[in-house]
Amino acid sequence: MRALIARAARFVPVIALVLLLLPSGAQAFSKAFWGPGYLAGNDPFPVFRQLGVSIVQEAVDWSTVAPTRPAHATDPKDPAYQWGSGIDAVIANARTFHMRVLLQIIFAPTWANGGHPHNWAPRHPADFARFAIAVARRYPGVHLWMVWGEPDRSANFEPLYSARPGTKLNARQRIAPHNYARILDRSYVALKRESRSNVVIGGCTFSAGEIDTQQWVENLRLPNGKPPRMDIYSHNPFGAREPRLGGRPSPGGQVQFSDLRRLAGWIDRYIEKPRHIRKPIPIFISEFKYPTAPEQEFPFWLDPQLAAKYTSEALRASRHWKRIYGFGWIELYDQPPAENSGLLTASGQPKPDFSAFANG
Repeated sequence: MRALIARAARFVPVIALVLLLLPSGAQAFSKAFWGPGYLAGNDPFPVFRQLGVSIVQEAVDWSTVAPTRPAHATDPKDPAYQWGSGIDAVIANARTFHMRVLLQIIFAPTWANGGHPHNWAPRHPADFARFAIAVARRYPGVHLWMVWGEPDRSANFEPLYSARPGTKLNARQRIAPHNYARILDRSYVALKRESRSNVVIGGCTFSAGEIDTQQWVENLRLPNGKPPRMDIYSHNPFGAREPRLGGRPSPGGQVQFSDLRRLAGWIDRYIEKPRHIRKPIPIFISEFKYPTAPEQEFPFWLDPQLAAKYTSEALRASRHWKRIYGFGWIELYDQPPAENSGLLTASGQPKPDFSAFANG
């Protein structure tokens, strides 16, 4: 899930220019795409197939599905739940095109978070975990589960108190990562009990959050001092730098694509991997894109040919580095003036990075 304008604040403006042992139920490197909720109304699945996509991502908004408290929270048939048909259609289409579905569970209803807006954390992580069980029972064929999205940004997760990059968090600033850790860990236990095939994706950081990625990873702690459990760590490494792993750190505490090896080091140091994983926790790039014209979301854009070059490089590096579980893109169509990061123009014409993604 994305909030457009807030993301830009921490970026430095830049203009123009396999096999791996994974958690149970996981597979080798995959290309992913966010689903129909972010498209221009056309059926995206034939295009996804053309692009080589094998994972379709969608979000389940707890605040929308459960506007009133259910009497039996783990039962998806409880009359309080308002599921709608959108996810069912995504799952059916994904099955037809032999793609997996990843569902991100996000946000909280007012009855669960003390009457706050939906981006506020629930008062009781167990309520979120019970909803996760209901979602898993509603969609038993889904086994990829992401817990929240970009919780290091106040637009998506509150209460959150911003910190200066590179500093030690004070007690108030630690509230957000601590709350998220409890939600993630309770969900992990609940989803694993529901099915051993469920793969739980956590962390879910943004390249330039109001709490930077290193601060977030260091402070993901439960009340007993341990880190929350997860099978895969997700990060959205947006940025205008060339996507070559390594080199100098990005400015302002950002973790762009080129910084992913640093992120891997923090994950290895601060997050305890589940006992059934022999290799380090994989990293999933859930959202990525390169704007090719000015837009609201980011204060940078690239020449279309340069965007295609960088897309090819990012996919090549992701495939070759066995730590990367998958590489996801966030927009299929340009939707000017707000968004200009699609692989297709608003009229459906392929841009140069369409071929770069398809062949990557």
